[in-house]
Amino acid sequence: MTEQNHDNFTASDEDQIGPDASLLIVDDDGPFLRRLARAMETRGFQVETAESVAEGVAKSKGRPPKYAVVDLRLGDGNGLDVIEAIRQRRDDTRIIVLTGYGNIATAVTAVKLGAVDYLAKPADADDVFSALTQRPGEKAELPENPMSADRVRWEHIQRVYEMCERNVSETARRLNMHRRTLQRILAKRAPK
Repeated sequence: MTEQNHDNFTASDEDQIGPDASLLIVDDDGPFLRRLARAMETRGFQVETAESVAEGVAKSKGRPPKYAVVDLRLGDGNGLDVIEAIRQRRDDTRIIVLTGYGNIATAVTAVKLGAVDYLAKPADADDVFSALTQRPGEKAELPENPMSADRVRWEHIQRVYEMCERNVSETARRLNMHRRTLQRILAKRAPK
């Protein structure tokens, strides 16, 4: 452990983590992955990283972690495959799912597969640490700035647009919306 890490690491962090501090973080956003890995190391975790489903599955099979943070949307597939690989080898892993699209249906599937919580990206290290170390039965704190109704609608439209492989006509049909209206919404920035 470096001196900087030692300064940030406290005995209470160790108490919350337990004796097995292995953590696998799977995310294809390299800079985010490295920042989160460093932050989790300073909190006492022994971190391994993976930038793809294939790498995450391989590391899960080799040494299933006690803790995992898995992005749902990865360049080579779905993070749910990593969750399944972990669960096949270890049933006590505390898994947190990250999603950039606020996809409730996929998050529910992840919870059914054994994830203990899901966080919308970009999640900060404190949120991830709290979710990983939360005891069963503890309630998560409500977010200080929950998404507005406009933002939730915008996220839903973006999710459907991605599911339709960025086809505006198909997205408009599925949302029962006029194509031009959808194009105007897609051209605007995300609401706060």
